[in-house]
Amino acid sequence: MEIKELLRMEEFNEAYRVMNQLRIDLSLKKYTELLEQMRKEGYRLFAVVEDGEIRALAGIIQMTTFYYGNHLYVYDLITDEDARSKGYGERLLSFVHELGRDLGCQRVVLSSGKQRIDAHRFYEEKMGYDRVSYVFTKNL
Repeated sequence: MEIKELLRMEEFNEAYRVMNQLRIDLSLKKYTELLEQMRKEGYRLFAVVEDGEIRALAGIIQMTTFYYGNHLYVYDLITDEDARSKGYGERLLSFVHELGRDLGCQRVVLSSGKQRIDAHRFYEEKMGYDRVSYVFTKNL
């Protein structure tokens, strides 16, 4: 098992199968369009790869805000549905924590859909995250 940063379009296209399990309304075309723009803004995509297959993904960006200071924000964290509960998510999120430390970040921040109860339990109970806010959105 290795964790690697995806850098080539071929790798991003391979990752789409797993990313689409989290972002179910995202077509491959829209995924590649948005990914191109997001990468210009600093988005990075990491994968757990085992036996040549992507088992989990983490999409992150480093940013600074008044409320979190210098931090890594996790936009996407997904383990392939056929590989869940095998430690891939824990390994990948632990890698993100270490990367954040190496980059001088004070914390790692993520948001999770309110319907993802199992993910919340994983973040809070297994990975030691605190639930500190609610996220609100308004379509324009």
